[in-house]
Amino acid sequence: MPAKPNLSLPWPNNRALPDAFFNRDACLVARELLGKVIRHKQGDLWLSARIIETEAYYLEDKGSHASLGFTHKRRALFMDGGHIYMYYARGGDSLNFSAQGPGNAVLIKSAFPFQDEHSGAASLALMQANNPDAQGRPRALEKLCNGQTLLCKALGLKVPQWDAQRFDPEKLFVEDVGQYPTLIVQCPRLGIPHGRDEHLPYRFVDAQYAQFCTRNPLRRGQVAGKDYHLLT
Repeated sequence: MPAKPNLSLPWPNNRALPDAFFNRDACLVARELLGKVIRHKQGDLWLSARIIETEAYYLEDKGSHASLGFTHKRRALFMDGGHIYMYYARGGDSLNFSAQGPGNAVLIKSAFPFQDEHSGAASLALMQANNPDAQGRPRALEKLCNGQTLLCKALGLKVPQWDAQRFDPEKLFVEDVGQYPTLIVQCPRLGIPHGRDEHLPYRFVDAQYAQFCTRNPLRRGQVAGKDYHLLT
């Protein structure tokens, strides 16, 4: 679903995704978010990352937060598609977008730093400063956003600021920059406890970036048709 230009955004000819994009089936949204670019303004700079890995979650899915019931903290999951749901995972921030239907959402699992005329060298340097390695050195590009908490850290996204909010065209939005995966890997999600619907194939990875996501679904030993499926 290509987005139309939004004249309220900071530059012309943008393609910010409308709420209608998110207000659809969670697996469809998860799949079609691959290749889209998250834009977050920090100070005077736009920090950007191309989405390469997502996971879909449903209300009836035992692995979802929503399956535990409605709470004020989880309220964004029960809102219309296009709301932001953020929570802490292992001490770090995680980014999700609500989808169609109460309790349904998409987790942004990994991304890859994106540079263009709106996000240049200075933006990348700030992302690396936001998310240095254990020795305090700049992370390599392929390791800067390869995990849900690393992604949020690099982009400067925080739970208190964005949880249960809508996108703000002056601060945070997702853009269709005209880049689409030629091959998508579909497989079970990561880190789902045994007995919590861990078998459901609700994880989607841009095959071109598979080696840079949380865990490579095409790594040696994985068998097509058994461990994963390829979508075109």
